Amino acid sequence: MKESSFLSISNWSEDDKPREKLMLKGKNVLSDAELIAILIGSGSRNESAVGLSKRILSSVDNNLNALGKLSIAQLINFKGIGEAKAISIIAAAELGRRRRAEDVAELIKITSSRIIFEIMQPIIGELSHEEFWIIYLNNSNNVISKSQLSKGGITGTIVDVRLVYKMALEIGAISLILCHNHPSGSLIPSDSDKQITEKLKLAGDSLDIKVLDHLIITETGYCSFVDEGIF
Repeated sequence: MKESSFLSISNWSEDDKPREKLMLKGKNVLSDAELIAILIGSGSRNESAVGLSKRILSSVDNNLNALGKLSIAQLINFKGIGEAKAISIIAAAELGRRRRAEDVAELIKITSSRIIFEIMQPIIGELSHEEFWIIYLNNSNNVISKSQLSKGGITGTIVDVRLVYKMALEIGAISLILCHNHPSGSLIPSDSDKQITEKLKLAGDSLDIKVLDHLIITETGYCSFVDEGIF
């Protein structure tokens, strides 16, 4: 056995400690900085991986959602972070976002606007562009499908009413919920938002498929048209 195998943890390098700590004590005891340090593997000559990770986290006020929004160009501005390490951080953040989306898959029965938010926030809440989605429900208010209607901007001219209700009829949906995000963070519905809602409601009425709500989603909150009395 190599001599290094007998070294105590106190004698291991700073870069090795997070990895060994995870192996010996489990993932839950590691700080965010230690987990990021494992991702990047090493720091620079004058800074450990943990120290570098703390500095990166500090730049986004220790907010992991904000960390996930950093671009490769922004990350490589930190001394010790090259393109490969930046990509590792971005990939890990994206995996975390996708896991959140899967975790809410069990929330299939819609009983409140909050549940709609929990379903859609991981999908559209942190995007830098607008997307419009339709949630299709059965007669028990269970989600049977989610579908993106548009991407990049929302105006009444790009709403394909026929496509919305064609899918509803194909999958046997009884009702639907409209959702779109506001990258600006504003929760105030625009005139266009209201016009789209009315347009889809009128079309649904003729097919006996009810529009139950329209939610504006942001990273941290939402506006329900029903809750706000806009419907």
